[in-house]
Amino acid sequence: MNDAVMRGNGSKGVSRRGFITGTGSILGAVVLAGHVTAAQAQAVPATAPIDNGAHVPVLVIGTGYGGSVAALRLAQAGVDVQMIEMGMAWDTPGPDGKIFCNTLNPDQRSYWLRTKTKQPLNYFLGFPIDKNIPRYTGILDAEDFSGITVYQGRGVGGGSLVNGGMAVTPKRENFGAILPSVNADEMYNTYYPRANAGLGANTIDPAWFDTTDCYQFARVGRKQAQRSGFPFVFVPDVYDWDYMKQEAAGTATKSALDGEILYGNNYGKKSLAKTYIAAARATGKVTISPQHKVTSVAPATGGGYTVVIDQINTSGATTVTKTVTADKVFFAAGSVGTSKLLVRLRSTGALPNLNDEVGKGWGDNGNVMCGRANYLWDPTGKLQSTIPCSGIDNWTAGGAFAEIAPLPIGFETYASFYLSITKNPNRAQFSWNAATGAADLNWQTSWKQPSIDMAKTIFDKINAKEGTIYRTDLFGTNKIWNDTLTYHPLGGAVLNKVTDNYGRLLGHPGLYVIDGSLIPGNTSVNPFVTITALAERNIEKIIATDL
Repeated sequence: MNDAVMRGNGSKGVSRRGFITGTGSILGAVVLAGHVTAAQAQAVPATAPIDNGAHVPVLVIGTGYGGSVAALRLAQAGVDVQMIEMGMAWDTPGPDGKIFCNTLNPDQRSYWLRTKTKQPLNYFLGFPIDKNIPRYTGILDAEDFSGITVYQGRGVGGGSLVNGGMAVTPKRENFGAILPSVNADEMYNTYYPRANAGLGANTIDPAWFDTTDCYQFARVGRKQAQRSGFPFVFVPDVYDWDYMKQEAAGTATKSALDGEILYGNNYGKKSLAKTYIAAARATGKVTISPQHKVTSVAPATGGGYTVVIDQINTSGATTVTKTVTADKVFFAAGSVGTSKLLVRLRSTGALPNLNDEVGKGWGDNGNVMCGRANYLWDPTGKLQSTIPCSGIDNWTAGGAFAEIAPLPIGFETYASFYLSITKNPNRAQFSWNAATGAADLNWQTSWKQPSIDMAKTIFDKINAKEGTIYRTDLFGTNKIWNDTLTYHPLGGAVLNKVTDNYGRLLGHPGLYVIDGSLIPGNTSVNPFVTITALAERNIEKIIATDL
């Protein structure tokens, strides 16, 4: 490509030779992110609204896992990167002195443009527990579609702000079903290790696990799983376990031990803001514009792409609309965000060369939730860490992996709680609804039945062995399963169908997809490590060949 193409917004041109030379540390290194000092991260302004009329070399839509990987690696290679984020920066404390609110006491910071909370566990003892809140651009989006609610993070760091941080690499034998066109040797030898190091993944100290009060719930889960013959596994996480030990000892401000997770974690969790994004900012080459929403991407006269962006306030209203030009654009708005935008751009003619695969292959990673009622001799503990660290593996025999999840409500419940990931084969499709001016998803709640059946291969057996029953009071009245949600949206711009095998959008050179929408519906485990590793693989190829 021409050396002058990578110019814009006052930046110097980067030659192909210089660009590739600049990637040497990337190609040979395992990780850079995750080891950035606070001083380094603060040396670069965190955020700055993009100027109307700006011309940028690379624009990344979204600041989640894929977008953060792309931004860091491009910046390390000498490219100026502009990131666009619909959510807030989440870098300013609220009236209580903390950035994020507590799970038990949600306030306006909790939900994205809702006037009432929509908690995944929204009943207790059969009574509804959601509460009214002021409408605000909060951190957790419970986005409703036909038959399903999709939970997504809103803010700089995307889903890393609101998830449990379970950093799970799929078993090698399952990988072929996840990404059949990707070389497994490369992923397991290079990109999964690079991703895990960059994310700061680590595993709980088993000796501490065996003795600390805050994981009594997980020890009960282990005992009962093993009594029924199921493998119990420790799962890596991106929490700082040394910090959690200090929380338990009373020598550090409580975070995971103070009910912080669903609406952000103030201290111990290594979200992307502390790892990949911090490293990207430290390069001096990355600028982030929060509270900006991309509404259009179309070929620009003279090359590159014209991008239309709405800047919004904390009520969600557009305050100004900006038009910028980008030489290259990376779609990293998450499975839902990227899919909705792409079907809109194809159907409205902004990107007419996108193929008919756009919007297809969307899945929920087989998510279902349930609870079990234990006997009085199996208390799960009043103090429960919000960070899950273990699971029950019945994937090979029953198509289910169950995360032993906390229920941190501050008193003894004698309940075991689980989020299951299952081998659900059902896939949905996004399509453009011209009448409403929005993208629809054709998911059906009945499509969750395979997930329920697979999860039951674990919990029916445990209940039979222990003489226990399912809880029926956590998701409604006499309702065992939460079968109307997902935390793990995947697909909609599937690799090697909507894009080539490295995320280049077919029909429009210079456009890329680099997030979870590339993965067709299921990863067999929590997906963010796979999203990160695939992004590491793809951006390395793109830097070496396209720039």
